[in-house]
Amino acid sequence: MNYNLTNILPHNPPMILIDNILDMDLEGHNLTSEFKIYPEKVFYEKGKGVNSLAGIEFMAQTIACYSYFKKGCKEPKPGLLLGTRLFNNKVEYFEEGKTYQVKVHEVFTDNEIVVFDCLIYDNGNEIASASINAYESGNIEELLNGK
Repeated sequence: MNYNLTNILPHNPPMILIDNILDMDLEGHNLTSEFKIYPEKVFYEKGKGVNSLAGIEFMAQTIACYSYFKKGCKEPKPGLLLGTRLFNNKVEYFEEGKTYQVKVHEVFTDNEIVVFDCLIYDNGNEIASASINAYESGNIEELLNGK
C-alpha cells in the first residue's frame, strides 16, 4: 500500500526523506519504511550517495510515521529528537540506486518521552542501528517557545 507521506510527516518535500511505508504492526510496536538513494535526494553527494549519518533522520521520520498511526492518524505534530545512543553504522554512505529499509520498535513510552530501537537494512543485512529518544506531546509549541 502506498501512503501519502505529506499527510503523515510534519515536513514538506524535499525534506521528506523516506519513500514508503512497508509494514506496520501497532500491537507489536513496529513500523518499517524504505528509502531509495538518487541524485535529487536531500543530502546527496555526487559520486558518493548520502552520508550514513543521515540515517538518524531516516530513523526519526520512520518514528514519526509510527507515531502518526499510533495516535489515530490525526494531523501530524512535530516531535523533538532528544538524543541517540549506540549509533552504529557499517557503511560510510548509502549508495545511489540502492533501496534501504528502516525498522523502528518502540521499547518505552510514558506518553511524552518515547524510546525506539532502530535498524537500517540493505537487502536484509543490518548496516546501521541506534536507540533514539524522542519527546512527543501536543504541547511541543509551548515547550519550544518557553511557556
